[in-house]
Amino acid sequence: MSKKVKTHHCIVLHAVLLLGSFLFLVPLFAMISTSLKTEQQTMLVDTWGHVMIPEPFVWKNYLNALEYVNLISCFKNSFHVTILTIIGSLLSCTIVSYSFARLRWPGRDAIFLIVIATMMLPAQVTMVPVFLIFAKIGWVNTLKPLWIGSFFGTAFFIFLLRQFFMTIPTDIEEAAKIDGCGYVRTLVQVMVPLIKPALLSVIIFQFMWTWNDFLGPLIYIQSKELMTLTLGLQAFTYAHSGQWHYLMAGSVMMTVPVIILFFALQRYFIEGVTLTGIKG
Repeated sequence: MSKKVKTHHCIVLHAVLLLGSFLFLVPLFAMISTSLKTEQQTMLVDTWGHVMIPEPFVWKNYLNALEYVNLISCFKNSFHVTILTIIGSLLSCTIVSYSFARLRWPGRDAIFLIVIATMMLPAQVTMVPVFLIFAKIGWVNTLKPLWIGSFFGTAFFIFLLRQFFMTIPTDIEEAAKIDGCGYVRTLVQVMVPLIKPALLSVIIFQFMWTWNDFLGPLIYIQSKELMTLTLGLQAFTYAHSGQWHYLMAGSVMMTVPVIILFFALQRYFIEGVTLTGIKG
């Protein structure tokens, strides 16, 4: 392929990527724009369908949203649940995946297939039985049902971490055993540092899933004091359906932590999901 043809393909590829990026950024721009408008401006329209650039920029909307939407309490609850689910996923999935990848025990491969098969089971199938269990032990209208399940492992994370453990040469593990390391010490001090990209991928995935979860809080949370961000914004929509500027301000504040986390760990995230293994 000639240099001229390669340049042409590169230009076309970049044009397609820019167009796709633009399509994804338009809703984000509209959300930020609306969050900085007055209530009257949210009702105005121009040749594009609505006023795109606020005049003036009303930064006070964010402070008002914290008060009217009760975002401070919602932020605390969301961070509480998210941090606990991340801790639970890291602990349970790391231990289970290490067992599947390195330890020899009867029925290991069969049980691993059963664990992977649960990924094909829709969450709606287990929704009612799980709710009845939590209702029986009195955990409805508490935050416990939103994070306690992560301490029992997640099939996708178990599979992801197992694949990383499989890429680590057995010589490293054998050297640790010669030095007197048991299974726990080998896992914590030798193996875990080598799968850091995968662990960071687990953190990003779990953060986004829990932070944006709406169905879980909708099922288990009943009081306003325990509402997470997604449930709080939904409740505000029902109570104040016309105040879009406050709703969008709350949505922007909810989106910012996810964006910051992703860009802060982007390099490790890409390395983790591509399963590059360890580097010599």
